[in-house]
Amino acid sequence: MFNNKQEIKEVEELSNSSNIIGKGTLLNGDIETYGNIRIEGKIVGNMKTKSKAACGHSSHIEGNLIAQNAEIAGHVTGKVEVSELLILKPSAIINGDIITNKLIVESGATFNGGCKMGVTIKEIQIGETPEGKSKLLKAE
Repeated sequence: MFNNKQEIKEVEELSNSSNIIGKGTLLNGDIETYGNIRIEGKIVGNMKTKSKAACGHSSHIEGNLIAQNAEIAGHVTGKVEVSELLILKPSAIINGDIITNKLIVESGATFNGGCKMGVTIKEIQIGETPEGKSKLLKAE
């Protein structure tokens, strides 16, 4: 998949990155990242990470969330797909379906939608175009 050790190192560096969307920030569009992401603001669009998504109390996401792990304390309107562990904090409000391997719902969390657990989710693809070619990495 990767041609040399340099490309492997670049992918490892990307997955160690951290991103923050601060409180009071409005983002219109999709986010894709290899690293962790923390949301305190509002996103109108889809969010995808190969690592952990942490959505704080003030977060609002209007779109689908795809992550390896996620901890949600804010509002999500859309489908939530987590390949490993999803934690819904007491202040979480989810309006949409959940697909996850493991789920922790703390007392007080609100969830309106269907839920599938123990599901094996296919590998999260970052930077894929409709033609199936990567925009971020050339894996030949």
